[in-house]
This record gives sequence, structure tokens and C-alpha cells, in this order.
Amino acid sequence: MAPNTETIPIEQVTDLVHQLDIQGSDKKVTFPRVVYPPLEIFEHHDPGHHADTKKASILEQASQVVDLTPSIGTDIHGIQLSQLTEQQKNDLALLVAERGVVFFKNQDIDSDQLVELGKHYGRLHHHPVSGHEEKNQYALSIYSDPASSQKFRGQREALPSSSTLHSDITFEKQPAGLTFLKLEVIPAVGGDTAWYSGYEAYDRLSPALKKFLEGLSATHRGDVFERFSEATGIPLRRELPQDTVHPVIRTHPVTGWKSLYVQPGFTRSIVGLRKHESDALLKLLFEHLSGGYDFQVRHKWSPGDVAIWDNRVTNHCAIFDYEGVATRYGFRVTPQAEVPYFDPKSKSRREALKEQKSQ
Repeated sequence: MAPNTETIPIEQVTDLVHQLDIQGSDKKVTFPRVVYPPLEIFEHHDPGHHADTKKASILEQASQVVDLTPSIGTDIHGIQLSQLTEQQKNDLALLVAERGVVFFKNQDIDSDQLVELGKHYGRLHHHPVSGHEEKNQYALSIYSDPASSQKFRGQREALPSSSTLHSDITFEKQPAGLTFLKLEVIPAVGGDTAWYSGYEAYDRLSPALKKFLEGLSATHRGDVFERFSEATGIPLRRELPQDTVHPVIRTHPVTGWKSLYVQPGFTRSIVGLRKHESDALLKLLFEHLSGGYDFQVRHKWSPGDVAIWDNRVTNHCAIFDYEGVATRYGFRVTPQAEVPYFDPKSKSRREALKEQKSQ
């Protein structure tokens, strides 16, 4: 298990910039006035390395397991995340690494329990600007209602929907591994989330382009949060890294599979290319991702659903078709993982699965 950072005791965070009452809930979204120190590099130990390759503790104990598409997304029924054994936690890491995103239905887990579960998978990330649960700053609030959406979401209206496609916090030197998201209040219609497979996005590229991309790195920035801070008056709680560099093709440390690791949310340039070259290449890759309807899964939420995804091998975007007319609320927990790397000896998902079938 990776080391966790110390939390600032909530009783010390008494100076609030803003607080929102959540419609349909007795909870609040809290924006404290507090300054966090810069994040330090830590050694990450992925629990997926301790998993049973058959993932029997999950797959054989669930009442129903449904793969939603050939390449990404699995529904799990009959298992409560609040009651996972140590082996189930480890098997879950491997299952999510392989399937990209996994959905657990009708979950009773609360935000404090989800934070404790998240610690098993890495050092928890505290967000530099977004609101969080009143009593737990590692439970990031995912919230929009008709009144608040104009203040906190207005800048998105000037951008195409595809611009919101992202992998969580890739502007950090050690970006997210898994993310856990539970929704408790959902619109009657709309408010889905879509995930795209980075494994399959890589596999769909031509051999020549794959070879070219494997030698490249890209810069990532969290400038969207700087703009959010300026537009809303919510101060940044931690200085953001500038132009963090990650490989364009990333190797997953547990599966050993290659994944396309760029997205319009945070990727800004290709290192070593002239600006017009970088812009053209990123445009091609972003369109490849956003147009990947055959390596995408779209989840229609029910209250109590928990989605768990591996940010190292997926991109995702919320569908804001409900905004301004309905309320949507949940909480998110995000452990950080290793510094991204590319292993030239790693294989693609298709290559690895083909070899497995031939054995």
C-alpha cells in the first residue's frame, strides 16, 4: 500500500470562501480558505501486483458480471464495496486495470468509507480548487444545480463538448491511478458519463504512427483550474505544476499494456515539435479519441452507483445535457499512482490477449 499524506484536521479549516447547500441532500459543498504545501514525489506500490489473475474473489462472488463492451466497462452486481476483503481490494485493482472502468450497483458505502478504501490504492489527492465534503477534504464534491451551474460552469459554454474529455489530474507529476465516484442525486433524465479506452485507442493507430508516438512526450497543465479560480473568486489552495511532462504512450505497471496518454482536458503540447506541428498532431489524436464510439462505454447513473476507473488507461467526460434544469451530486476519491513511464518492451492489449489465447 502506498503511503498517504497527512490530512489537515477539519476543525482547523474554519475560514470558508464559499459553501453550497446541496439540493436533495443534507450535505454541503465546502470551499475552504487554506493553503496546501506542494505535493512531494512518493514511491507507489500498486496493489494489483498482489491480485489473483483470475480475480476470483470478485468475479466468482458477484451475483452477476456483465461486460458492457468488448474493450471497456463491466457491471458488477451483488458485492458491497464497504465490505471488501484484502484480496478483493487487490483483485479489484487488476480488474479495473484490465477493463478500464467497472460499475458497482446499489452501494451503501459512504464518503468516509470510500476515502478509507481509496487509501489502499495510493496516496490520496487533495484538489487544488474544487469543493469537497464538509467533513472530509479527500471526498471531492461533484455537484451542479440550476442556480450554481451558471457561476461555476459558465466558462464551459464557450467550448466544444469534446474539450472536457480528460484523465484526472494529469498535470500532477504523479497523476491519478484509480478514481472512485459515487452519485447520490441524479437528474431524472441525462447526466451520463462516458469513458474511452486508452488501450484500444492505441491499438487503432497505424503501425507507423504508433512507432512515432512511442518516442514522444507531452506537456500537461491544470490551467483550466486557474481560469476557474479567476472566474469564480475561489482561490487556489495549492500552486499548480507548470508544463508537467509525461510520455504520449504510457505503459500500465500491472497489465504491462500500452495506452494512448493524451487528452484535450490537460495535454497542451508535444515536446520537441514546433507549435504548428504539435497542434496538428494533438488535433489528430484528440479527434481520434473523441470519435472512438467503438471503444467507449456510456453509463446511465442510478442513485448509489459507484464507478471505479483507471486513469492511466482511460479518458472520460461527464455529459452536461441536464445543466441548468436539474441537480446532480456525488463524491469522488482519487489516489495518485506512479510517475508515468513508457517501457519499449511492453505490449498492446490486443497483442497480450492474442498471446494468452494461443497458450
